Amino acid sequence: MIIIAVKCGRIQVDGEMVPVSYVVKSSQKISHFLHRHEPPVMACEVPILLKEPDVLTVCKPASVPVHPCGQYRKNTVVGILQAEHGLAPVFPIHRLDRLVSGLLIMARNASKADSFRQEIEAGLVKKQYIAKVVGEFPENELIVDANIDYNAREGRSTAEVRDSAKGKVASTKFTRISCNGTHSIVLCEPVSGRTHQIRVHLQYSGHPIANDMLYISEQPVDRSISGSAADRSSRISNASLTSNFDENVPNECHENSNEDFGFDSMCTNCPNLAPKGYDGDEEGLWLHCMKYSGPGWTYECPYPDWAKL
Repeated sequence: MIIIAVKCGRIQVDGEMVPVSYVVKSSQKISHFLHRHEPPVMACEVPILLKEPDVLTVCKPASVPVHPCGQYRKNTVVGILQAEHGLAPVFPIHRLDRLVSGLLIMARNASKADSFRQEIEAGLVKKQYIAKVVGEFPENELIVDANIDYNAREGRSTAEVRDSAKGKVASTKFTRISCNGTHSIVLCEPVSGRTHQIRVHLQYSGHPIANDMLYISEQPVDRSISGSAADRSSRISNASLTSNFDENVPNECHENSNEDFGFDSMCTNCPNLAPKGYDGDEEGLWLHCMKYSGPGWTYECPYPDWAKL
């Protein structure tokens, strides 16, 4: 596949086609031209909540990552804001997991982003989320102090007792807002900011987020075997590239276009729009960022529809 790409001019050196036998010299630039198949995201707009000279706030839809990562490039909040609203550059001052929705604050210049960063690092910023959890959550305020230990191989965190040598110190305050006997809506106020902290602490309390398949069970999921849809897509796509590497495919140096999208005969995903291995079954978590506040400022986001019991 690489040999074909060189012959077709998909791989160039200093902007020019070269033969397969060409030896790259020091400081030369190698470019590889290809198109990408991104995993689809939910067909939701990115509503702009507030637009100020230095700050932009939006309501991030679930399933859309904040910025380019993994297989995602255009289907991101940053990419959508640039493509649909001409807003660039923007600097997200905090992160939300891809499946989490809600308030996302972005600075519109580097100096404002640095100001936010300093306030967050100094512990001056308070965060509020809401979650829809399993069962009747306790009426009284509940504070969970349990270390968070993130396992990158499994793609999930575990809660450890505070005196444990494992994990990083973490604390979250929970307050029940409403309950219908089956589910509860809970206000979540993380004091620290660890990976999956709210999700893990809710599981630790015995009331996991009601549609959080990663934490609703105590059984760990080995992402190296199963993984998320996007992870599986990446592995299958890479396997296809490896298996096709030595194919001698003539007439591969062209793209056939139709009115929907460009068909590339060298691509292992075409003519399908979604990457291979994407099952399309993912849904947004019932976890929503509601409010961020710091010295002299507060930004909020409306409640999601699922928060009404």
